[in-house]
Parts: sequence; structure tokens; C-alpha cells
Amino acid sequence: QVQLVESGGGLVQAGGSLRLSCAASERTFSRYAMGWFRQAPGKEREFVAAISMSGGTRYYADSVKGRFTISRDNAKNTVYLQMNSLKLEDTAIYYCAAKQAPSSRYYGEYDYWGQGTQLTVSS
Repeated sequence: QVQLVESGGGLVQAGGSLRLSCAASERTFSRYAMGWFRQAPGKEREFVAAISMSGGTRYYADSVKGRFTISRDNAKNTVYLQMNSLKLEDTAIYYCAAKQAPSSRYYGEYDYWGQGTQLTVSS
């Protein structure tokens, strides 16, 4: 059982930056591909970014490509989401998720989820 805890959400102005973190309880964290998803009010959960076990492969949703960067530190059992040039439409609850290899854009393939952290982007 992998427990995931997100942190770093908050209120930020449009154009600003924020970094989300997701800490995993699992000692074998490096065996899991990780993903970030988000869900805005009234909308379905959507893919944001994913990273392979080693960190060598990364995927992004078109809506965040060039603005967000996913990374991981396997020594710290943590995955990050650096978010720059934030837009109003980035407002959502952000969830991290874990799955055994390979990484994926599809939330249905992830086995473990965090509780989510709220990001609100204001004008």
C-alpha cells in the first residue's frame, strides 16, 4: 500500500509560480511511475503530467506543456510539479498518483492516490 501526501497548494496570482510536492510512504518509490492529475469544479479529473520510474520519460497535457515541469527525487520518495505562468484555468484540486510501470496518461490505470491539494489562481 502506497500512501501519498500532496502539499504546496494555495492561492497565487495569474502569471505566478508554485511548486507542488507529493511525498510517498513506500520505500520502493522508485518502482512506481507517478502522475499528476487535476479536477476543477464541475469537471472530470484530467491528466496533467506523468513521469517514469527513473525520471527519464515525462509526459504533459497540451494545456500545461511549456509551463509545468514534473520531476522526482527517488532518494526523498517525492515527486514535484513546478507550475509557472499560471492561468485562471489552472485552478483545481491537484492529485498525485502512483502506478507500477509504465507511466500513463490515464487515471484509471493508477493504483494509489493522494488526498489532493487545492490550487487557486486569481486575476
